[in-house]
Amino acid sequence: MKIYTWNVNGIRAVEKKGFLTWLEQTQPDVLCLQETKAWPDQLSHELLEGHGYHTYWHSAQKKGYSSVATFCREKPISIQKGLGVEIYDNEGRVLMTEHPDFVLYNVYFPNGQHDLGRVPYKLAFYRELLKQANERVTAGQNVIIGGDWNTCHMPIDLKNAKANEKNTGFLPEERAMIDTYIANGYVDIFRSLHPDLKDQYTWWSFRAGARERNIGWRLDYFMMNQALVPRIKAARIHPDVYGSDHCPSSIEL
Repeated sequence: MKIYTWNVNGIRAVEKKGFLTWLEQTQPDVLCLQETKAWPDQLSHELLEGHGYHTYWHSAQKKGYSSVATFCREKPISIQKGLGVEIYDNEGRVLMTEHPDFVLYNVYFPNGQHDLGRVPYKLAFYRELLKQANERVTAGQNVIIGGDWNTCHMPIDLKNAKANEKNTGFLPEERAMIDTYIANGYVDIFRSLHPDLKDQYTWWSFRAGARERNIGWRLDYFMMNQALVPRIKAARIHPDVYGSDHCPSSIEL
């Protein structure tokens, strides 16, 4: 089973750059998209149902902002939009799909913003999601959390760690939230399989040829509870896939 996550930075924009061709060629079993920036009624038939997937959309109240979508080859047992908390759900940040062996959270974590004004909101969101994920694990379910975490955990996860210690995405308090998830029994799958692999990034600034020079950040990844980890066969980053300022990441179960 192949599960992909990709922040597409606008589903309508990436559709024009070959998204549906990529989907047909890649054939993921489940695809988690973030920053779709659209309501379903703004989308083409080809995006909604012309590809053989069941699609689910959780869109922000504000048009053209945030929003997530999950494409499933097999219909999920159940679907939940949001966390049930209005201040997060208004921004269309979470889709939960229940599958036979696990629950999958497709998440677009908040950005702390350049002035750091949204860092408290971001940290509170992390805590609420963790609480709900923990409740499911306690109840006997396996949990996978995939998406754009908007935080690099360790210096190996971005090109210029020292220069970014005071910038959102690499603040000590943001990194500490990743530590908290790990302390609660969740495993960063890519890093657990590739602990020493450097220069592995999923986001690059549009400025100054950052992608060509591979000056990037690893912001997009999967975490899962320990009980599910033995089922993992592979975890990969796909920097050769263009269309967004992020590239896809995947795991194989």
